[in-house]
Amino acid sequence: MTHRATPYEDHVIEEWLAVTEELLARHPLTPEQIVGAVRRSWAAIFESNIGTLRIGTAILPLPQIMSFFLHELIPVELSKMDSHWRRGAGQEKDAYYTEAPQFSFEIKASSHIRDIFGNRSYAQVSGARGKDKSGYYLTVNFEKFKGDNRPQLTRVRFGWLDHTDWIGQTSQTGQQAHLSANADRYKLVDLL
Repeated sequence: MTHRATPYEDHVIEEWLAVTEELLARHPLTPEQIVGAVRRSWAAIFESNIGTLRIGTAILPLPQIMSFFLHELIPVELSKMDSHWRRGAGQEKDAYYTEAPQFSFEIKASSHIRDIFGNRSYAQVSGARGKDKSGYYLTVNFEKFKGDNRPQLTRVRFGWLDHTDWIGQTSQTGQQAHLSANADRYKLVDLL
């Protein structure tokens, strides 16, 4: 897979938000469609059972499991709106757009109140066979289960991130990456 040039090249940080807004304006999904797919996916989790046990009442999944459900359900919800959307396979982005693959995107979800995280590998250049870490991203933050309260979505953002926007943990055993402050501020736009 060839490494894609960043659309932020030759732009100073103060211009990044304008570049992000232009990228979103060109994307085939509107902010309303994106938020709608996320909300329907979130609701679908609580309408689901595992065996005879209802998620959200009998089963209270850990945040990693809730993230997995969102990761799987969002592309399905998008495919109901437009048959060109599907779940990505192999080295494809998580939500894959067959009509124009450059609009495909990664999905990251977290129970952190505001931040989003990736694997440490996101801070590294993709190899010839690895998934391209640069491109469109959908990020979703949500609450954890606490007592009888049904957790809520707290933040939905969309934008473009490059592999250089991710900062890996410095520890050799660290497995996590977080976004640089400037990428977090100017490359993802709040939709919810």
